[in-house]
Amino acid sequence: MTVLVADDEQPALDELVYLLGHDARIGRILRASNGADALRTLTQEAVDAVFLDIHMPGLSGIDLAQALGRFDRRPPFVFVTADEERALEAFDLSAVDYVLKPVRAERLDRAVTRLLDARTAAARASALDGPGSTTVPASAAAAAAPTATTPALVAVSLGGTTRMIRQDAIQYVQAQGDYARLHTDDGSYLVRVPMSDLERQWAAAGFVRIHRSYLVSLAHVSRLRLGASSPTVLVGGTELPVSRRLLPALRDRVAANRIRPRA
Repeated sequence: MTVLVADDEQPALDELVYLLGHDARIGRILRASNGADALRTLTQEAVDAVFLDIHMPGLSGIDLAQALGRFDRRPPFVFVTADEERALEAFDLSAVDYVLKPVRAERLDRAVTRLLDARTAAARASALDGPGSTTVPASAAAAAAPTATTPALVAVSLGGTTRMIRQDAIQYVQAQGDYARLHTDDGSYLVRVPMSDLERQWAAAGFVRIHRSYLVSLAHVSRLRLGASSPTVLVGGTELPVSRRLLPALRDRVAANRIRPRA
């Protein structure tokens, strides 16, 4: 792949170029020391993938990612940053990956693999659309249709570090003020994002609001008692309440997903 690396800190830029240069899957490596230079390069060169720092003077990495959305053929992109707080925003922009500094070679290797998978997914989507169709951006295709090798990922904080968990491992979400707690089979993780935002962003992934305090993954629902005086659902061994206001919408989603409720 021909890749573009954008970072305003010269040592970080040199290190990333060095690591990528030792990856046999990477060919030409273009450099940019700020967002404006990166945008100029992208309009003049055929680039297969982009590595972006978030905090750059003038045009930030986030600004640049938003600008890429206006490209006819948007290359997939990865954020490489020391900022642990912007991961959810990054994935909302269809970033393929979010790599924290200092960059480890094995972590960067996984990011390159995900970029290649994103390109493959985009090529397949374009082939299915046929001649004359609109090209699907690689990063958008990867986000819309994650595969076993590129599952949808969520950044969570744990012990002062950021780790990635698979979205399909999340059984339900519990509201905690301005935060949300993600419950999986092996633990729970707190993220700084309102429940309403997750409800909107994760609807297409099979998550449905059942209560002002709970958002559940229909794939993890093992029992429903929607006809009882106090309706509940069983998710991951935990019984959760269903509010009367949200019960009709839940029934519709259950019917659409062919989940059979128990009395």
